[in-house]
Amino acid sequence: MEPLTEHRPVNGPVVYGYLRLVHASPARCAALSASLAEYCRQHELRLSGLFTERCEPPGETPAFSGLLDVLELPDVYGVVVPTASHLGPRTTAAEREQRIKRTGARLLVVRRNQRTPVAGLQK
Repeated sequence: MEPLTEHRPVNGPVVYGYLRLVHASPARCAALSASLAEYCRQHELRLSGLFTERCEPPGETPAFSGLLDVLELPDVYGVVVPTASHLGPRTTAAEREQRIKRTGARLLVVRRNQRTPVAGLQK
């Protein structure tokens, strides 16, 4: 008898993580990385890589450029971030969110603040 599907290892949708850790301690970096991995495990997503921004230069950052590059690969489902603030300050975050969406990828936010509406839910 074959085991149930839930008992077989399956490859979930491919996602990439993105962290903005400009002034974070090594412990904070490890905790945020672990939280993304756990979120992906719980939601049956395959975390294929993690892009980490450690400085705030003006303009484009190597980490975000690399993220956009991998989003062009076939079969990439989306990007997972702990909070929207990991995309940068508000104006930068809004622009980056639009750039991610233009690739066809989804933006998955692990923890939304109270004022951020969740798609599909009405108040």
